[in-house]
Amino acid sequence: MPFNIVLIEPEIPTNTGNIGRLSLASGSHLHLVKPLGFELDDKRVKRAGLDYWKHISLHIYESTDEFFETHKNKPMVFFSSHGTQNHWSIDYQDDMFLIFGKESVGLSAEITEANAERLYKIPIDTTHVRSLNLANAVSIVVYEGLRQVRH
Repeated sequence: MPFNIVLIEPEIPTNTGNIGRLSLASGSHLHLVKPLGFELDDKRVKRAGLDYWKHISLHIYESTDEFFETHKNKPMVFFSSHGTQNHWSIDYQDDMFLIFGKESVGLSAEITEANAERLYKIPIDTTHVRSLNLANAVSIVVYEGLRQVRH
């Protein structure tokens, strides 16, 4: 499996559905960390993931503490519009954990401060846009990673 896509407290069901489809297409695992802003059986999640949802490698955690305890010492990178390093400077590797925050506020300050040396951004070349849609951001990062790993 190339990557582990991690969504911490995702809020928008259609984003999660689209990211689920992306995880399947890219051969990645999808990890969802609660609380979720929707129910997994929400029709919007299913619609965005179409009929692929049943094939997704899905892991669910009750909290960030549970997630980080389960995967401590695994290679992880974190994504935030506040990152200082660009996503293409990551040395991507198989089974790396790609950590994304919720749509409204991103990753918590606690997580970004504790992982500042592993905090990356996708460059945005205008002051008129604060951030990218979560599903788009995950797609950009995953396919850059696949390009590097499979090159």
